[in-house]
Amino acid sequence: MFSIEHDFDATVITLVDEGPAPLTEDVIVNAFEECVTIEQYDPRTDRLNRITLSMAQLHDLGAALNLPEGVYVHSPETP
Repeated sequence: MFSIEHDFDATVITLVDEGPAPLTEDVIVNAFEECVTIEQYDPRTDRLNRITLSMAQLHDLGAALNLPEGVYVHSPETP
């Protein structure tokens, strides 16, 4: 299950783990104009872990999900 909310400066997507145990904590994705952050609470350390991706990294991640194993270089599109 997931939810999508539009805040003033970001789109917030919350991914909820469902199904048989063990379940993990919710994942929160905050999409800003200049970056995307991914957050997940870690109950073992009682801390919120945050990863920040630039828009270029997010684009590369999206492309990587559809490619076979290997090393790739993203080349900017030419007009």
